[in-house]
Amino acid sequence: MVMTETNIGELNKKVDERHEEVSARLEELSVGMDEIRKFLLSKKSDEDENSSHRNKSSKGDHRNGPQQHYATRISKIDFPRLNQATIKDKFPIPLIEDLMDELGGSVIYSKLDLQSGYHQMRMAAGEEYKTAFKTHAGHFEYLVMPFGLTNAPASFQALMNRIFQQYLRNPSIETHVMHLNKVFQVLREHQLFLRKEKCYFATDKVEYLGHFITKEGVSTDPNKVQAVSSWPLPSSIKQLRGFLGLAGYYRRFVRDFGKIAKPLTDMLKKDSFHWSPTATQAFYDLKNALISAPVLALPDFNQPFTLETDASGKGIGAVLMQNKHPIAYISKALGLKQQAMSIYERELLAIVYAIQKWSTYLAYKHFIIKTDQKSIKFMLEQRLNTPFQQVWMAKLMGYDFEIQYKEGLTNVAADALSRKSGAELLPLLLSNAHEDLLQKIKTSWTQDTTLQNLIQELQQDAKSHSKFTWCRGELRRKGKLVIGSDPHLKQIILGWLHDSPSGGHSGRDVTAARVKSLFYWKGLNKYIQQYVRSCDVCQRCKPDLAAYPGLLQPLPIPNRVWDAISMDFIEGLPTSSKKQVIFVVVDRLSKYAHFMALSHPYTALDVAILFQDHVFKLHGMPSTITSDRDPIFLSKVWNEFFQLQGTSLNKSTAYHPQSDGQTEVVNKCLETYLRCMCADKPSSWYQWLSLAEWWYNTNHHTSINCTPYEVVYVNMISIA
Repeated sequence: MVMTETNIGELNKKVDERHEEVSARLEELSVGMDEIRKFLLSKKSDEDENSSHRNKSSKGDHRNGPQQHYATRISKIDFPRLNQATIKDKFPIPLIEDLMDELGGSVIYSKLDLQSGYHQMRMAAGEEYKTAFKTHAGHFEYLVMPFGLTNAPASFQALMNRIFQQYLRNPSIETHVMHLNKVFQVLREHQLFLRKEKCYFATDKVEYLGHFITKEGVSTDPNKVQAVSSWPLPSSIKQLRGFLGLAGYYRRFVRDFGKIAKPLTDMLKKDSFHWSPTATQAFYDLKNALISAPVLALPDFNQPFTLETDASGKGIGAVLMQNKHPIAYISKALGLKQQAMSIYERELLAIVYAIQKWSTYLAYKHFIIKTDQKSIKFMLEQRLNTPFQQVWMAKLMGYDFEIQYKEGLTNVAADALSRKSGAELLPLLLSNAHEDLLQKIKTSWTQDTTLQNLIQELQQDAKSHSKFTWCRGELRRKGKLVIGSDPHLKQIILGWLHDSPSGGHSGRDVTAARVKSLFYWKGLNKYIQQYVRSCDVCQRCKPDLAAYPGLLQPLPIPNRVWDAISMDFIEGLPTSSKKQVIFVVVDRLSKYAHFMALSHPYTALDVAILFQDHVFKLHGMPSTITSDRDPIFLSKVWNEFFQLQGTSLNKSTAYHPQSDGQTEVVNKCLETYLRCMCADKPSSWYQWLSLAEWWYNTNHHTSINCTPYEVVYVNMISIA
């Protein structure tokens, strides 16, 4: 065997002198290693064997016989205490994505593998004693860099960067041959030796770090994808971590990886490993996504980048592109707080997240952002009104970009995660409502002869029916998914949109509005009316809504949102999380409401602070407030609080709460919701309060012809 070491690279192990001397239990060295020891190790005499830096040795592996490569046959030395005492080298190890990006523009590839590269770097003179270990054959120290030292990867990477980086890109075979000649010359000069059986020369496709690289771009390794596709259903959290770790290695290839994997990643939380049908579906969806992963283009830093982003109620997604070719995908599932943001804020969050994630591509270069949220186009010209906007816009300072509006139907790449309209959000919603609901809907078409004929006509002539469309295998009427004549399927849909916490056992009109925003079938209104009338929970928990006799004396209509509000308390509730009272505040124009829990006893000051923390900080101070004659609202503190703000307080008629009808109606809605949701355990009402607020504010109101949420946050309509 002929071995040598490079004459330019050496490892200097700087040790923190505050650490105690390093020593370890010693075991015998593998026998039959004389030839290897001559080149890697130095044997010391007995008088030199007092080194305090003795490290643990163990037997080498001889299973493959004497022909096995010496690096796998050498004694295995562990350096845990030496590594702990070593001052860490801060040289950055490049990310896999960065390494592959360096290959952009190349068409010919060669791959060279050093013969045990670590062992071709000398230990710094005088530092060999730190690698000392002792066996039955005597005391030994490494002359070259061994495997297992904490600074070994950084030192080796620094050496490779220093001598080879200039030869990475090869735009032609001529340049490639010239670079190979120079590389061989460098290897010869620095006495670096290659392992012939692992080298590949002048090929148009090369395997690199679990990826295959060609001039078209980078793709996944079929062997690793096969390992993912053959992975059995995990039966423990350890097996689940293993699957997600292997799948996550290729997450940049998978559109919506975060959204697809969310049911699985949620199970990694403490005491959350409970396998469900949703997890099974996510498991197989992730497998299928990896099997069909696309080829991603390698970036060309001389060409402009395009960033397409989109956001939904459940997640955000983005794709980085050049010349309409994807370079990478990212996605992120949203938490409950982020899900409550307006669509504008979620779209802005998607842009900020994507730019920060891909800042290495986008910094110091002009790039284009494409979004399907039209108002985002004017983001740089808008006045920053909220803390969110101010913080996020500050993060975009210094980037050179322009924003272009792209209609949702053409924003295919990022729009796969989420779509703006309720109808386009349907696949995402269906995955939460029922595992195979979308498939059942498609099956209902095959059982309905009328719909079958309709589909055939649309396939032959897309314009044969003005109200119906057949696109991407989905039958829609004015954007709403068509439901066939399957009564069981309709029961499932109404169970989801009426009986669930998001449905809240709403009345006929509200339930119909929810269903119509997503679905269509003939006789929908009549079917919903019958369903609501026959709902057992509604019959038991809802009050008689017969109108009270008397003359209607409405309050004047406010001029703007949150200019006039009404307030009230709901008392007499069972204690829930130490709370007994609900403080209700309603905007009289938009009908938007806030529900806040209170504990007895509470004072006027407590209520004023609660109002300031939950209402004032979001909407400012109203001009007028309507309330009943509760002592809290008649107190001196409360009156002085509003006088300082220039707000007038209107009080309802004594013993006649109906004169503050707005809040009374909201109270009744809230009480009905809580009664339906926690009838079996009334003391749990506090846990339902946030859901109740979301449910109420997203209900369709006939008086404003939309939801309160849309009026306040989306500004879809104008009320004067």
